[in-house]
Amino acid sequence: MNDLDATDLLLLKILCDNSNQTVKELAAQVNLSPSPVFERVKRLENNGYIKKYIAILDAEKFNQGFIVFCNIKLKQHDRKIGNHFVADILKIDEVVECYNVSGDYDFILKVYAKDMKHYQDFVFNKLGSVDSIGSTHSTFVMAEIKNTHNISF
Repeated sequence: MNDLDATDLLLLKILCDNSNQTVKELAAQVNLSPSPVFERVKRLENNGYIKKYIAILDAEKFNQGFIVFCNIKLKQHDRKIGNHFVADILKIDEVVECYNVSGDYDFILKVYAKDMKHYQDFVFNKLGSVDSIGSTHSTFVMAEIKNTHNISF
């Protein structure tokens, strides 16, 4: 982060809030002309500060607003079982985030489902087919309070 100046950081904050802005709009917000802003954004992309640009969809509009955090314990802790688990989870569409964590569980999954029945089907038929899982514990989201991809710097 040492190679970023205040303008770079401001551009990153602006893009985190809305990446669907033209270079001209960005330039006006950081008080520069479009050419240097274009170059700065390209440098930020090329240096990996910006991974990608995405559209964040409203899960409710797609009847997928039932959010569950599913804690996973593996049967055993070895490379083969861990790699099989990761390969299997990457194939499951309902799993939108997966984190390898420390503590009582090995992984936390964020899952979108239509409703409880859909989630039950997901647990029995999709997670149930993942041989490396020893146990699961589900936590159901009652309300989303904050959801941002911004990074504090």
